[in-house]
Amino acid sequence: MRNASVVTMFILLGIPHTEDLETMLFVLFLSFYIFTFIGNLLILLAIVSSTRLHTPMYFFLCELSTCDIFFPSVSSPKMLFYLSGNSRAISYAGCVSQLFFYHFLGCTECFLYTVMAYDRFVAICYPLRYTIIMSHRACALLAIGTSFFGCIQAIFLTALTFQLPYCGPNEVDYYFCDIPVMLKLACAETSTLEMVGFVSVGLMPLSCFLLIITSYSRIVSSILQIRSTEGRHRAFSTCSAHLTAILLSFMPVVLIYLQPTPNPWLNATVQVLNNLVTPMLKPLIYSLRNKEVKNYLKKVLQQVAFLPEK
Repeated sequence: MRNASVVTMFILLGIPHTEDLETMLFVLFLSFYIFTFIGNLLILLAIVSSTRLHTPMYFFLCELSTCDIFFPSVSSPKMLFYLSGNSRAISYAGCVSQLFFYHFLGCTECFLYTVMAYDRFVAICYPLRYTIIMSHRACALLAIGTSFFGCIQAIFLTALTFQLPYCGPNEVDYYFCDIPVMLKLACAETSTLEMVGFVSVGLMPLSCFLLIITSYSRIVSSILQIRSTEGRHRAFSTCSAHLTAILLSFMPVVLIYLQPTPNPWLNATVQVLNNLVTPMLKPLIYSLRNKEVKNYLKKVLQQVAFLPEK
């Protein structure tokens, strides 16, 4: 990626209007970060340690939990570093890395939600053909595909942003390097690139969301035809957890990237929720709404704490 920039370092100004709150924010965000890591790690351990959970749905949930472990790590360590009183400077390469990995993991999750919706669609609408359609080979290809296309999207957005010259100022009015704030610092006309980025960032999640809605409209129709009350409840329970996680992930994208007049404070607040709070809540959502995951999580916790099973 060629760049004629004279800027070699950027200064992260942090979350707007939070002066003198560094210590409180450090403790709060560190707590979120630790709980996110522990919660998603427990989900991974519960699924890996139980052969009964070695199914396509939990395979994709494993990939989602892995993404949710790494996603907050893109911006949180640097944010915690400067909130603890250290330097706010970030290198040019570090800024490029933040933007790339943020969109790589975010896009991968977006594609993954679409695949998970398709998995539920096949399981509920075509139960007799489920094991044939969602074979080990198909699951592996779908998992690789989510990462591959997420990587392609991230490369495009990163190249689009950093092909511009950055010759000063170098103060990023945000707590990490993202497209809207970086374009403001470019020493060139950015209106065309802003429009291309707007379409690209908006089109991908919109396409995924429409595919998810299509899958779930068929799923709901099939669930309503189930005669057993217990069967309907179990199907709705699994799907409701997935839909809740989807809404928590897609709404911040709409609020941050598709608003006509960006609001720095609102963007930063929503971004913190998206980067730290949402990944922390997902293990709770999937475990509370899923008896199998809940039971195996209890077993994992008992083994970790050396407690006897009841």
